[in-house]
Amino acid sequence: MKINNNQYEIQSIPVLDIAQQFGTPLYVYDADKIVEKINQLRSAFATVDLKIKFACKALTNISILQLMRQNGVGIDVVSPQELALGLHAGYQGSDITFTPSGVSFDEIETAVAAGAIINLDNLSVLQKFGEKYGNTVPCMIRIKPNVAAGGNAKIMTAHEGSKFGIDIRQRDEILQIVSQYDMNVVGLHQHTGSDIKEAEAFVRAADIIFEFAASFPKLQIIDLGGGFKVSYKEGDPITAMPELGAQLSEAFHQLSQKLGRKLQLWFEPGKFLVSESGVLLVNANVVKPTPNRTFVGVNSGLNHLIRPMMYGSYHHIVNVSNPVSTHTQTYDVVGYICETDTFAEARTLNEVHENDVLALLNAGAYGFTMSSQYNSRFRPAEILVYQGKAHLIRARETMEDILRNQILLNIQ
Repeated sequence: MKINNNQYEIQSIPVLDIAQQFGTPLYVYDADKIVEKINQLRSAFATVDLKIKFACKALTNISILQLMRQNGVGIDVVSPQELALGLHAGYQGSDITFTPSGVSFDEIETAVAAGAIINLDNLSVLQKFGEKYGNTVPCMIRIKPNVAAGGNAKIMTAHEGSKFGIDIRQRDEILQIVSQYDMNVVGLHQHTGSDIKEAEAFVRAADIIFEFAASFPKLQIIDLGGGFKVSYKEGDPITAMPELGAQLSEAFHQLSQKLGRKLQLWFEPGKFLVSESGVLLVNANVVKPTPNRTFVGVNSGLNHLIRPMMYGSYHHIVNVSNPVSTHTQTYDVVGYICETDTFAEARTLNEVHENDVLALLNAGAYGFTMSSQYNSRFRPAEILVYQGKAHLIRARETMEDILRNQILLNIQ
């Protein structure tokens, strides 16, 4: 989204026109931005055999998944339901990686039956997988390298206290189970966390995985997860992709030479691919001055975008209805949920009036997918701007959706 001719536009479409046509609250995604991020990642790792697997929990809309598939991107799923969405969007099972955590073994069996490649996350499921499939079904193993990195403790997934992966210190137990059942381990996986800006954290984790790789004679894949830092505001530090690409690519080439065979490098970015593509459009319901601050109450809340409340995430906010005003004011932008759901505190915006359209930027990842019907509010519609046209890709919920699975007892 950018200003052109004194108005905010997405692919030359005025954002206010989109808000007027489809109503608010509204998630809007720019397909061109998604493709740009795909190409940016490929460029950074141009010298290796790279496979991108979109961590689709970030944004599971089937039209977004279709866009990923059309651009040669596979998907990483964490539930049978995400797996089913991927198949519905046209993916083959072989294009899908299943990376669950602490699930029942029947979910593993479902994914195997669909042809997905499985990331095994604990010793118990590794044992069960070996017992059932032996060397007949290829698998990957998720390793916890005990590296702490990420933008928030809640999104760090490779440190010693994390539930994810098999601790690297249990390598002997891993190798014993793999040997016992002659398992066909084709890949090693790790995911350090989210919002990592230092290349050094990726390199440390990669070194541990690379060292362990020599223990698996059938290894074909090294999967280093995702977690690349995106920019939420001007001057925000981001992952230096060219430098990271150069460092990891060189180490990866050395590993391939050491093992005497060509390997494929996988990444599973979620936020990196879709965060910057998305905006959440809302209307200002009220402008509420008080003695010490002024609130802007909008027609959305933590039921639509919970990240600021859950993770303290920053989302840049602009007044789409007043893009070039010389008059600014400091506001607290708050939601309409019966909880403290503050999107932004003491934020300077172009002067806001009731019914103005505001846009919360960098809302493409973990926005709609973490939304809810709390307070019995409807989830918003979703729009994809593709090839210069705004397409409805999810209808706004109705009261029928809220009542759909409820059963009214005949209580006397």
